[in-house]
Amino acid sequence: MKIEKINTNVTKVYLKGWTVLFSYNTPVAAVEVSTWKFYRTSEFHSVTTSKHINQWLESRIAEEKPQSFFDQLVEGI
Repeated sequence: MKIEKINTNVTKVYLKGWTVLFSYNTPVAAVEVSTWKFYRTSEFHSVTTSKHINQWLESRIAEEKPQSFFDQLVEGI
């Protein structure tokens, strides 16, 4: 596992096969490295978190997944 601070309250965590975006302490988006398929949470957290996700995605299309998908992805960290 590798952790990379992007800026204030935004962090990327590299897991086996995944890169996960955290806004504050919440995983809210991810990319599956083998396919470069992007995912974003369908749950609204805040305007700032939405901004963090959109900046990270850089206009890429991302499939929406429930928050539980991201929570389970990082379970055990």
